Amino acid sequence: MKKRFPRLLISAPGSGNGKTYITCGLLTLLSRKGIDVRSFKGGPDYIDTMFHRAVLQVPSHNLDPFFTNKWAVRELFAESASQHLSLIEGAMGYFDGLGGTQIRGSASELASMLDAPVVLVVNCKGLGRTVCALLKGMLEYEKAGRKTLIQGVILNRMSAMLYPAIKKQIEEELPVKVLGYLPEQQDLSLESRHLGLKLPEEIADLRVKLETLADQLEKTIDIDELVKLAEQAPDMVVSQEQSGHNNQGTGSRTRCETRSQTRCRIGVARDLAFCFYYEENLSLLEKKGAEIVPFSPLEDTRLPEVDGLLIGGGYPELFARELSENVDMKSAIYQAAMAGMPILAECGGFMYLQERLKDEQNHNWKMVGALPGECYNTGCLGRFGYVELTLPGGMNGKEQRNIKGHEFHYFDSTENGHYAYAKKPVGNKGWECMVRDKGILAGFPHLYYPSCPQFVSDFVEQCVQWRSSSGRKEKQS
Repeated sequence: MKKRFPRLLISAPGSGNGKTYITCGLLTLLSRKGIDVRSFKGGPDYIDTMFHRAVLQVPSHNLDPFFTNKWAVRELFAESASQHLSLIEGAMGYFDGLGGTQIRGSASELASMLDAPVVLVVNCKGLGRTVCALLKGMLEYEKAGRKTLIQGVILNRMSAMLYPAIKKQIEEELPVKVLGYLPEQQDLSLESRHLGLKLPEEIADLRVKLETLADQLEKTIDIDELVKLAEQAPDMVVSQEQSGHNNQGTGSRTRCETRSQTRCRIGVARDLAFCFYYEENLSLLEKKGAEIVPFSPLEDTRLPEVDGLLIGGGYPELFARELSENVDMKSAIYQAAMAGMPILAECGGFMYLQERLKDEQNHNWKMVGALPGECYNTGCLGRFGYVELTLPGGMNGKEQRNIKGHEFHYFDSTENGHYAYAKKPVGNKGWECMVRDKGILAGFPHLYYPSCPQFVSDFVEQCVQWRSSSGRKEKQS
Protein backbone atom coordinates (compact mmCIF):
# COMPACT_ATOMS: atom_id res chain seq x y z
CA MET A 1 0.00 0.00 0.00
CA LYS A 2 3.05 2.28 0.27
CA LYS A 3 5.25 3.59 -2.53
CA ARG A 4 8.97 4.24 -2.56
CA PHE A 5 10.04 7.72 -3.65
CA PRO A 6 13.63 8.73 -2.80
CA ARG A 7 13.33 12.46 -2.15
CA LEU A 8 14.93 15.53 -0.61
CA LEU A 9 13.58 18.98 0.10
CA ILE A 10 16.12 21.76 -0.44
CA SER A 11 15.46 24.74 1.82
CA ALA A 12 17.29 27.62 3.52
CA PRO A 13 17.08 30.03 6.46
CA GLY A 14 15.70 32.64 4.05
CA SER A 15 15.55 33.89 0.50
CA GLY A 16 18.87 34.78 -1.10
CA ASN A 17 20.82 31.83 0.28
CA GLY A 18 21.19 30.19 -3.14
CA LYS A 19 18.47 27.50 -3.15
CA THR A 20 17.56 27.79 -6.83
CA TYR A 21 21.16 28.17 -7.92
CA ILE A 22 22.35 25.07 -6.06
CA THR A 23 19.21 23.07 -6.87
CA CYS A 24 19.78 23.67 -10.60
CA GLY A 25 23.44 22.72 -10.21
CA LEU A 26 22.51 19.50 -8.41
CA LEU A 27 19.87 18.66 -11.03
CA THR A 28 22.47 19.18 -13.75
CA LEU A 29 25.04 17.02 -11.97
CA LEU A 30 22.62 14.22 -11.10
CA SER A 31 21.22 14.14 -14.64
CA ARG A 32 24.73 14.08 -16.06
CA LYS A 33 25.50 11.05 -13.89
CA GLY A 34 22.60 9.19 -15.48
CA ILE A 35 20.28 9.41 -12.47
CA ASP A 36 16.59 9.70 -13.36
CA VAL A 37 15.75 12.80 -11.33
CA ARG A 38 12.59 14.91 -11.15
CA SER A 39 12.08 18.36 -9.65
CA PHE A 40 9.38 20.22 -7.77
CA LYS A 41 8.96 23.71 -6.36
CA GLY A 42 7.22 24.43 -3.08
CA GLY A 43 4.94 27.45 -3.13
CA PRO A 44 3.44 29.63 -5.89
CA ASP A 45 6.58 30.19 -7.96
CA TYR A 46 6.67 30.06 -11.77
CA ILE A 47 10.23 31.09 -12.59
CA ASP A 48 12.15 28.55 -10.52
CA THR A 49 10.24 25.72 -12.19
CA MET A 50 11.29 27.14 -15.58
CA PHE A 51 14.93 26.79 -14.53
CA HIS A 52 14.32 23.22 -13.36
CA ARG A 53 12.69 22.45 -16.70
CA ALA A 54 15.58 24.06 -18.59
CA VAL A 55 17.94 21.63 -16.84
CA LEU A 56 15.93 18.42 -17.10
CA GLN A 57 13.97 19.12 -20.31
CA VAL A 58 10.84 17.80 -18.58
CA PRO A 59 8.20 19.83 -16.69
CA SER A 60 8.78 20.80 -13.08
CA HIS A 61 5.77 20.86 -10.79
CA ASN A 62 4.51 23.07 -7.96
CA LEU A 63 3.50 21.62 -4.61
CA ASP A 64 1.77 24.00 -2.23
CA PRO A 65 0.40 23.11 1.23
CA PHE A 66 -1.86 26.17 1.22
CA PHE A 67 -3.49 25.53 -2.14
CA THR A 68 -4.28 21.87 -1.39
CA ASN A 69 -4.22 19.51 1.59
CA LYS A 70 -1.75 16.78 2.50
CA TRP A 71 -3.33 14.05 0.40
CA ALA A 72 -3.67 16.20 -2.71
CA VAL A 73 -0.03 17.27 -2.32
CA ARG A 74 1.05 13.64 -2.03
CA GLU A 75 -0.94 12.55 -5.07
CA LEU A 76 0.34 15.45 -7.16
CA PHE A 77 3.87 14.52 -6.10
CA ALA A 78 3.36 10.82 -6.84
CA GLU A 79 2.05 11.54 -10.34
CA SER A 80 5.38 13.03 -11.45
CA ALA A 81 8.00 11.82 -8.96
CA SER A 82 10.90 9.61 -10.00
CA GLN A 83 11.42 6.15 -8.55
CA HIS A 84 15.12 7.08 -8.39
CA LEU A 85 15.28 10.61 -6.96
CA SER A 86 13.19 13.77 -6.64
CA LEU A 87 14.40 17.19 -5.48
CA ILE A 88 11.84 19.62 -4.05
CA GLU A 89 12.99 23.23 -3.78
CA GLY A 90 11.30 25.06 -0.91
CA ALA A 91 10.16 28.68 -0.97
CA MET A 92 11.50 31.55 1.13
CA GLY A 93 12.82 30.59 4.57
CA TYR A 94 12.17 27.10 5.92
CA PHE A 95 9.57 28.21 8.48
CA ASP A 96 8.11 31.12 6.47
CA GLY A 97 4.49 30.36 5.64
CA LEU A 98 1.34 32.46 5.36
CA GLY A 99 2.06 36.12 5.90
CA GLY A 100 5.62 35.23 6.84
CA THR A 101 4.32 34.54 10.37
CA GLN A 102 2.81 31.05 10.17
CA ILE A 103 4.13 27.54 9.61
CA ARG A 104 1.11 26.82 7.41
CA GLY A 105 2.13 27.00 3.76
CA SER A 106 5.85 26.87 4.57
CA ALA A 107 8.61 24.59 3.27
CA SER A 108 8.59 23.06 6.73
CA GLU A 109 4.93 22.08 6.40
CA LEU A 110 5.53 20.74 2.88
CA ALA A 111 8.45 18.61 4.12
CA SER A 112 6.18 17.24 6.85
CA MET A 113 3.39 16.44 4.36
CA LEU A 114 5.84 14.53 2.16
CA ASP A 115 7.89 13.13 5.05
CA ALA A 116 10.95 14.32 3.13
CA PRO A 117 14.48 14.70 4.53
CA VAL A 118 15.56 18.33 4.39
CA VAL A 119 18.89 19.76 3.24
CA LEU A 120 19.49 23.39 4.17
CA VAL A 121 21.48 25.70 1.91
CA VAL A 122 23.14 28.34 4.09
CA ASN A 123 24.79 31.47 2.75
CA CYS A 124 28.03 31.58 4.75
CA LYS A 125 29.39 34.81 3.30
CA GLY A 126 30.78 36.69 6.30
CA LEU A 127 30.06 33.78 8.69
CA GLY A 128 32.36 31.44 10.55
CA ARG A 129 31.41 29.47 13.64
CA THR A 130 28.17 31.48 13.85
CA VAL A 131 26.74 29.11 11.25
CA CYS A 132 26.68 26.47 14.03
CA ALA A 133 24.48 28.71 16.16
CA LEU A 134 22.17 29.43 13.24
CA LEU A 135 21.74 25.71 12.47
CA LYS A 136 21.30 24.82 16.14
CA GLY A 137 18.52 27.35 16.47
CA MET A 138 16.69 25.99 13.43
CA LEU A 139 17.04 22.39 14.61
CA GLU A 140 15.76 23.19 18.10
CA TYR A 141 12.88 25.26 16.73
CA GLU A 142 11.78 22.41 14.46
CA LYS A 143 12.17 19.81 17.19
CA ALA A 144 9.93 21.84 19.49
CA GLY A 145 7.07 21.53 17.00
CA ARG A 146 7.45 17.96 15.72
CA LYS A 147 10.07 15.48 14.61
CA THR A 148 13.18 16.93 13.04
CA LEU A 149 13.42 16.54 9.25
CA ILE A 150 16.51 18.71 8.77
CA GLN A 151 19.16 16.11 8.04
CA GLY A 152 21.85 17.84 6.00
CA VAL A 153 23.40 21.15 5.08
CA ILE A 154 25.26 22.63 2.11
CA LEU A 155 27.46 25.63 2.92
CA ASN A 156 27.18 28.20 0.12
CA ARG A 157 29.78 30.92 -0.46
CA MET A 158 32.15 29.16 1.94
CA SER A 159 35.92 29.45 1.60
CA ALA A 160 37.82 26.25 0.90
CA MET A 161 40.28 27.14 3.66
CA LEU A 162 37.63 27.51 6.37
CA TYR A 163 35.37 24.65 5.28
CA PRO A 164 37.12 21.65 6.96
CA ALA A 165 37.07 23.30 10.39
CA ILE A 166 33.43 24.47 10.11
CA LYS A 167 32.30 21.06 8.83
CA LYS A 168 34.00 19.38 11.81
CA GLN A 169 32.40 21.75 14.30
CA ILE A 170 28.91 21.35 12.83
CA GLU A 171 29.01 17.56 12.76
CA GLU A 172 30.50 17.28 16.25
CA GLU A 173 27.93 19.59 17.80
CA LEU A 174 24.77 18.99 15.76
CA PRO A 175 22.83 15.96 14.42
CA VAL A 176 23.22 16.95 10.75
CA LYS A 177 25.47 15.82 7.92
CA VAL A 178 27.47 18.47 6.10
CA LEU A 179 27.15 17.40 2.46
CA GLY A 180 29.68 19.87 1.11
CA TYR A 181 30.16 23.47 0.16
CA LEU A 182 30.23 25.86 -2.78
CA PRO A 183 32.85 28.59 -2.93
CA GLU A 184 32.00 32.06 -4.21
CA GLN A 185 31.10 31.91 -7.93
CA GLN A 186 31.43 35.44 -9.25
CA ASP A 187 30.74 34.69 -12.92
CA LEU A 188 27.95 32.13 -12.54
CA SER A 189 25.20 34.11 -10.80
CA LEU A 190 21.67 34.12 -12.21
CA GLU A 191 20.39 37.62 -13.05
CA SER A 192 17.24 39.00 -11.42
CA ARG A 193 14.63 41.71 -11.98
CA HIS A 194 11.44 42.93 -10.27
CA LEU A 195 9.51 39.62 -10.27
CA GLY A 196 12.52 37.41 -9.53
CA LEU A 197 15.12 35.74 -11.70
CA LYS A 198 15.26 36.51 -15.39
CA LEU A 199 13.77 33.78 -17.56
CA PRO A 200 16.09 30.94 -18.62
CA GLU A 201 15.75 31.96 -22.28
CA GLU A 202 17.09 35.42 -21.45
CA ILE A 203 20.30 34.31 -19.74
CA ALA A 204 23.21 34.01 -22.12
CA ASP A 205 25.05 30.69 -22.03
CA LEU A 206 22.77 29.30 -19.31
CA ARG A 207 23.66 25.72 -20.16
CA VAL A 208 27.38 26.53 -20.02
CA LYS A 209 26.91 28.22 -16.64
CA LEU A 210 25.01 25.23 -15.23
CA GLU A 211 27.55 22.73 -16.52
CA THR A 212 30.36 24.81 -14.99
CA LEU A 213 28.42 24.94 -11.71
CA ALA A 214 27.92 21.17 -11.84
CA ASP A 215 31.67 20.73 -12.39
CA GLN A 216 32.33 22.70 -9.21
CA LEU A 217 29.67 20.84 -7.20
CA GLU A 218 31.13 17.52 -8.26
CA LYS A 219 34.38 18.58 -6.60
CA THR A 220 32.94 19.96 -3.36
CA ILE A 221 29.61 18.15 -2.72
CA ASP A 222 29.38 14.54 -1.55
CA ILE A 223 26.80 13.59 -4.16
CA ASP A 224 26.77 9.92 -3.10
CA GLU A 225 25.89 10.95 0.45
CA LEU A 226 23.16 13.25 -0.85
CA VAL A 227 21.60 10.41 -2.88
CA LYS A 228 21.91 8.09 0.13
CA LEU A 229 20.05 10.61 2.30
CA ALA A 230 17.25 10.79 -0.28
CA GLU A 231 17.00 7.01 -0.35
CA GLN A 232 16.45 6.98 3.41
CA ALA A 233 13.12 8.77 2.99
CA PRO A 234 10.37 6.46 4.27
CA ASP A 235 7.91 4.80 1.89
CA MET A 236 4.90 7.01 1.32
CA VAL A 237 1.17 6.33 1.64
CA VAL A 238 -0.23 8.32 -1.28
CA SER A 239 -4.03 8.35 -1.10
CA GLN A 240 -6.62 8.92 1.59
CA GLU A 241 -8.30 5.64 0.71
CA GLN A 242 -5.09 3.77 1.43
CA SER A 243 -4.61 5.60 4.71
CA GLY A 244 -8.19 5.26 5.93
CA HIS A 245 -8.49 9.05 6.44
CA ASN A 246 -11.62 10.95 5.51
CA ASN A 247 -11.77 13.62 2.83
CA GLN A 248 -10.10 16.80 4.09
CA GLY A 249 -11.88 19.45 2.10
CA THR A 250 -11.04 21.76 -0.78
CA GLY A 251 -8.59 20.40 -3.27
CA SER A 252 -8.43 16.91 -1.79
CA ARG A 253 -8.49 13.93 -4.12
CA THR A 254 -8.96 10.28 -3.33
CA ARG A 255 -7.30 9.09 -6.54
CA CYS A 256 -5.40 10.52 -9.48
CA GLU A 257 -7.77 11.51 -12.26
CA THR A 258 -7.28 9.90 -15.65
CA ARG A 259 -7.39 11.90 -18.84
CA SER A 260 -10.84 12.30 -20.35
CA GLN A 261 -11.78 12.06 -24.01
CA THR A 262 -10.73 15.27 -25.76
CA ARG A 263 -13.81 17.47 -26.00
CA CYS A 264 -12.45 20.90 -26.89
CA ARG A 265 -9.30 22.81 -27.81
CA ILE A 266 -8.02 25.62 -25.58
CA GLY A 267 -5.43 28.02 -26.94
CA VAL A 268 -2.75 28.81 -24.33
CA ALA A 269 -0.61 31.92 -24.83
CA ARG A 270 3.01 30.81 -24.37
CA ASP A 271 5.99 33.02 -25.14
CA LEU A 272 8.32 35.41 -23.30
CA ALA A 273 5.43 37.78 -22.55
CA PHE A 274 3.06 35.09 -21.22
CA CYS A 275 4.88 32.27 -19.49
CA PHE A 276 3.52 31.87 -15.95
CA TYR A 277 1.64 28.57 -15.85
CA TYR A 278 1.36 25.82 -13.27
CA GLU A 279 1.91 22.45 -14.93
CA GLU A 280 -0.80 21.12 -12.58
CA ASN A 281 -3.28 23.60 -14.09
CA LEU A 282 -2.56 22.52 -17.65
CA SER A 283 -2.62 18.86 -16.68
CA LEU A 284 -6.00 19.25 -14.99
CA LEU A 285 -7.42 20.96 -18.08
CA GLU A 286 -6.29 17.96 -20.13
CA LYS A 287 -7.80 15.53 -17.63
CA LYS A 288 -11.10 17.36 -17.89
CA GLY A 289 -11.11 16.97 -21.69
CA ALA A 290 -9.20 19.95 -23.12
CA GLU A 291 -6.50 19.75 -25.76
CA ILE A 292 -3.84 22.39 -25.06
CA VAL A 293 -2.90 24.37 -28.17
CA PRO A 294 -0.02 26.83 -27.64
CA PHE A 295 0.14 30.12 -29.53
CA SER A 296 2.20 33.31 -29.25
CA PRO A 297 0.67 36.79 -28.98
CA LEU A 298 4.16 38.08 -29.75
CA GLU A 299 4.95 36.07 -32.88
CA ASP A 300 1.70 34.71 -34.35
CA THR A 301 -0.67 36.80 -36.45
CA ARG A 302 -3.79 34.67 -36.02
CA LEU A 303 -5.33 32.35 -33.49
CA PRO A 304 -5.24 28.59 -33.95
CA GLU A 305 -8.58 26.81 -34.34
CA VAL A 306 -9.67 26.73 -30.69
CA ASP A 307 -12.79 26.87 -28.54
CA GLY A 308 -11.39 28.95 -25.70
CA LEU A 309 -8.33 30.89 -24.61
CA LEU A 310 -6.11 30.88 -21.54
CA ILE A 311 -3.77 33.88 -21.28
CA GLY A 312 -1.54 33.59 -18.24
CA GLY A 313 0.79 35.94 -16.46
CA GLY A 314 4.28 36.96 -17.42
CA TYR A 315 5.95 40.15 -18.59
CA PRO A 316 3.67 41.97 -21.06
CA GLU A 317 5.11 45.27 -19.81
CA LEU A 318 8.53 44.29 -21.17
CA PHE A 319 7.07 43.52 -24.59
CA ALA A 320 4.40 46.22 -24.75
CA ARG A 321 5.64 47.59 -28.07
CA GLU A 322 5.73 44.18 -29.77
CA LEU A 323 2.32 43.21 -28.40
CA SER A 324 0.83 46.55 -29.44
CA GLU A 325 2.28 46.41 -32.94
CA ASN A 326 0.98 42.88 -33.57
CA VAL A 327 -2.33 44.32 -34.72
CA ASP A 328 -3.54 41.13 -36.42
CA MET A 329 -3.28 39.08 -33.21
CA LYS A 330 -4.95 41.79 -31.14
CA SER A 331 -7.77 41.94 -33.67
CA ALA A 332 -8.18 38.15 -33.66
CA ILE A 333 -8.45 38.02 -29.87
CA TYR A 334 -10.80 41.01 -29.81
CA GLN A 335 -13.11 39.41 -32.35
CA ALA A 336 -13.07 36.10 -30.45
CA ALA A 337 -13.95 37.95 -27.24
CA MET A 338 -16.80 39.86 -28.89
CA ALA A 339 -18.12 36.57 -30.28
CA GLY A 340 -18.34 35.23 -26.72
CA MET A 341 -15.46 32.76 -26.83
CA PRO A 342 -14.59 31.68 -23.27
CA ILE A 343 -11.38 33.46 -22.23
CA LEU A 344 -9.62 33.08 -18.89
CA ALA A 345 -6.90 35.68 -18.33
CA GLU A 346 -4.66 36.01 -15.29
CA CYS A 347 -2.46 38.98 -14.31
CA GLY A 348 -0.39 39.69 -17.46
CA GLY A 349 -3.19 38.26 -19.60
CA PHE A 350 -5.66 40.59 -17.86
CA MET A 351 -3.36 43.54 -18.64
CA TYR A 352 -3.17 42.49 -22.29
CA LEU A 353 -6.96 42.33 -22.71
CA GLN A 354 -7.45 45.90 -21.47
CA GLU A 355 -7.37 49.05 -23.57
CA ARG A 356 -3.91 50.36 -22.78
CA LEU A 357 -0.69 49.46 -21.03
CA LYS A 358 1.73 52.14 -19.84
CA ASP A 359 5.20 50.58 -19.72
CA GLU A 360 8.04 51.39 -17.33
CA GLN A 361 9.16 54.26 -19.59
CA ASN A 362 5.62 55.75 -19.45
CA HIS A 363 4.91 54.96 -23.10
CA ASN A 364 1.22 54.25 -23.52
CA TRP A 365 0.55 51.27 -25.78
CA LYS A 366 -2.74 50.06 -27.23
CA MET A 367 -3.63 46.54 -26.15
CA VAL A 368 -6.50 44.26 -27.24
CA GLY A 369 -9.28 46.47 -25.91
CA ALA A 370 -11.67 43.63 -25.09
CA LEU A 371 -11.92 45.03 -21.55
CA PRO A 372 -11.98 48.65 -20.33
CA GLY A 373 -9.06 50.05 -18.37
CA GLU A 374 -5.44 51.12 -18.45
CA CYS A 375 -2.59 49.37 -16.64
CA TYR A 376 0.33 51.27 -15.13
CA ASN A 377 3.40 50.68 -12.98
CA THR A 378 2.91 51.45 -9.27
CA GLY A 379 6.57 50.97 -8.37
CA CYS A 380 5.78 48.48 -5.62
CA LEU A 381 4.21 45.07 -5.13
CA GLY A 382 0.43 45.20 -5.02
CA ARG A 383 -1.79 42.91 -2.93
CA PHE A 384 1.14 40.48 -2.72
CA GLY A 385 0.51 36.96 -1.43
CA TYR A 386 -2.02 34.17 -1.19
CA VAL A 387 -5.73 34.84 -1.69
CA GLU A 388 -8.93 32.87 -1.26
CA LEU A 389 -11.36 33.84 -4.00
CA THR A 390 -15.15 33.69 -4.05
CA LEU A 391 -16.62 33.82 -7.55
CA PRO A 392 -20.42 34.11 -7.15
CA GLY A 393 -21.08 32.67 -10.60
CA GLY A 394 -17.86 30.77 -11.19
CA MET A 395 -16.33 30.86 -14.65
CA ASN A 396 -19.63 30.62 -16.49
CA GLY A 397 -21.83 32.79 -14.27
CA LYS A 398 -24.00 29.89 -13.09
CA GLU A 399 -22.73 28.58 -9.75
CA GLN A 400 -20.50 29.92 -6.99
CA ARG A 401 -16.96 28.58 -6.93
CA ASN A 402 -14.30 29.09 -4.27
CA ILE A 403 -10.74 28.82 -5.54
CA LYS A 404 -7.30 29.69 -4.18
CA GLY A 405 -4.56 31.69 -5.83
CA HIS A 406 -1.98 34.39 -5.29
CA GLU A 407 -1.10 37.88 -6.51
CA PHE A 408 2.38 39.11 -7.39
CA HIS A 409 2.53 42.24 -9.55
CA TYR A 410 3.95 45.74 -9.70
CA PHE A 411 1.30 46.96 -12.14
CA ASP A 412 -2.26 47.93 -11.36
CA SER A 413 -5.33 48.84 -13.40
CA THR A 414 -7.89 51.61 -13.48
CA GLU A 415 -10.54 48.85 -13.84
CA ASN A 416 -9.82 45.90 -11.53
CA GLY A 417 -13.40 44.65 -11.61
CA HIS A 418 -15.98 43.70 -8.98
CA TYR A 419 -17.02 40.17 -9.96
CA ALA A 420 -15.05 38.23 -7.33
CA TYR A 421 -14.03 38.80 -3.74
CA ALA A 422 -10.45 38.09 -2.64
CA LYS A 423 -9.55 37.55 0.99
CA LYS A 424 -6.15 37.17 2.59
CA PRO A 425 -5.85 33.92 4.57
CA VAL A 426 -4.18 35.86 7.41
CA GLY A 427 -5.95 38.90 8.83
CA ASN A 428 -9.18 40.50 7.66
CA LYS A 429 -8.02 42.20 4.48
CA GLY A 430 -10.16 41.63 1.40
CA TRP A 431 -11.17 43.39 -1.81
CA GLU A 432 -13.31 43.10 -4.91
CA CYS A 433 -11.52 42.01 -8.07
CA MET A 434 -11.80 40.35 -11.48
CA VAL A 435 -13.98 41.17 -14.47
CA ARG A 436 -16.57 38.90 -16.06
CA ASP A 437 -17.85 40.15 -19.43
CA LYS A 438 -19.37 38.01 -22.19
CA GLY A 439 -17.19 34.88 -22.07
CA ILE A 440 -14.23 36.58 -20.36
CA LEU A 441 -13.11 36.04 -16.78
CA ALA A 442 -10.00 38.10 -16.04
CA GLY A 443 -8.12 39.67 -13.16
CA PHE A 444 -4.80 39.93 -11.37
CA PRO A 445 -5.05 36.72 -9.28
CA HIS A 446 -3.10 33.68 -10.47
CA LEU A 447 -5.42 30.73 -9.88
CA TYR A 448 -4.42 27.24 -8.75
CA TYR A 449 -6.94 24.97 -10.46
CA PRO A 450 -6.49 21.81 -8.31
CA SER A 451 -7.84 23.82 -5.36
CA CYS A 452 -11.23 23.80 -7.16
CA PRO A 453 -11.38 21.13 -9.91
CA GLN A 454 -15.03 21.98 -10.59
CA PHE A 455 -13.94 25.44 -11.79
CA VAL A 456 -11.90 23.70 -14.49
CA SER A 457 -14.83 21.45 -15.41
CA ASP A 458 -16.97 24.57 -15.82
CA PHE A 459 -14.38 26.19 -18.11
CA VAL A 460 -14.08 23.10 -20.29
CA GLU A 461 -17.86 22.71 -20.48
CA GLN A 462 -18.18 26.37 -21.43
CA CYS A 463 -15.69 25.81 -24.26
CA VAL A 464 -17.60 22.72 -25.42
CA GLN A 465 -20.84 24.68 -25.51
CA TRP A 466 -19.21 27.51 -27.42
CA ARG A 467 -17.85 24.98 -29.93
CA SER A 468 -21.38 23.67 -30.43
CA SER A 469 -22.97 27.14 -30.72
CA SER A 470 -20.33 28.24 -33.25
CA GLY A 471 -21.17 25.29 -35.48
CA ARG A 472 -18.01 23.26 -34.95
CA LYS A 473 -18.20 19.55 -34.32
CA GLU A 474 -17.05 18.03 -31.02
CA LYS A 475 -13.41 16.97 -31.07
CA GLN A 476 -12.94 13.20 -31.08
CA SER A 477 -9.89 11.74 -29.37
